[in-house]
Amino acid sequence: MIFINKICMNDIILTEKQLEKLVTKMKSIKEDERKGSYMAKQQIYTIAKLAEKMWEKMEEEGDVQLDDWMESKIAQAEQSISSVVNAYMYDELKGDDEIGGMNKLGFDDLIIGK
Repeated sequence: MIFINKICMNDIILTEKQLEKLVTKMKSIKEDERKGSYMAKQQIYTIAKLAEKMWEKMEEEGDVQLDDWMESKIAQAEQSISSVVNAYMYDELKGDDEIGGMNKLGFDDLIIGK
């Protein structure tokens, strides 16, 4: 999962190392071990891979200007994922005064796969 702030393309919340760790963990899930929210895991994996590919392409192209509707969809996706992560990881995040919007987070503030 890579989140891109539409104002500043450098605000990435998940480092490449964290993404690689997440992708590796997701690939290790066996078909017969599907329990719980396996569909959500597949969807998160897809989101992460697509976001990674788009981020890489935008980095290659340099100064990119997306259409307004694209930026709006990215902002909506960021808000949706942020809400789910904040609720799912509430115990880890509840004492952190810095959490209050994704643009307040730094690279290592959100650790996936603990």
